[in-house]
Amino acid sequence: MRSTYLLVSHGSRDPRPQIALEHLAKLLARNLADSSCEGVPSFPAVGTATLELGPAPLHEQICRFGEHTLSLGLTEIQILPVFLLAGVHVTADIPAQVEIAQQAFASNLKINLRPHLGSQETGLTKLVKTQMQEIAFLPNLQPPSWILLSHGSRQPGGNLTVEKIASQVGAQTAYWSIKPSLEEKIDGLVRGGHQQIGIVPYFLFNGGITDAIARGVEQLKHQFPQTEIHLANPLGASIQLAELISDLIYP
Repeated sequence: MRSTYLLVSHGSRDPRPQIALEHLAKLLARNLADSSCEGVPSFPAVGTATLELGPAPLHEQICRFGEHTLSLGLTEIQILPVFLLAGVHVTADIPAQVEIAQQAFASNLKINLRPHLGSQETGLTKLVKTQMQEIAFLPNLQPPSWILLSHGSRQPGGNLTVEKIASQVGAQTAYWSIKPSLEEKIDGLVRGGHQQIGIVPYFLFNGGITDAIARGVEQLKHQFPQTEIHLANPLGASIQLAELISDLIYP
């Protein structure tokens, strides 16, 4: 193997996303492992870094991982942005930090920035369908309604993949940080006579925002007691998610 791999996430004060990211890094290492002629797997170096709220600016985290990469006798890093939306972090912030790190190493180390996880539309659609299957509704003659709830991006085109996935799974979209909100969508569905509503959080891991979403859903259940409302789990660190990241390296 000539590369190491660095998963880059947003960063959070809540420890759960980082724990999940580190678990995802282990799953990715297993997925990328080669086997020698003796059949003993050789695991690549997979690290984690954060754009915000990390121990140092991202470019410094990349540089530290770069020194580790060189110490292994390797000359390339694959930067893997673990972001679902093509917002400003993906289009501007991370590329700028990668450029700073690349300048520090000059030609001694090649730093490759791979597409963000959210670009894996087909694979993520399958995972969203799996999230939907977690929800068990009571028997009803009317089919349930679905809402795909994303953080949302103000970047032009930043929510396009979310809209496409929602269309493919037969869901409406709602957003945490922009309009339309979850409350607006639920209110509209209830007023339209929908009796069963499933909410699929298009978020990677549990954290502060998903906790707030869960509290909001409980309030909506009290507000609309005649409507059956369910909230699925976030995507989570899984073998399937690690495989999607692998596909970003070897498309």
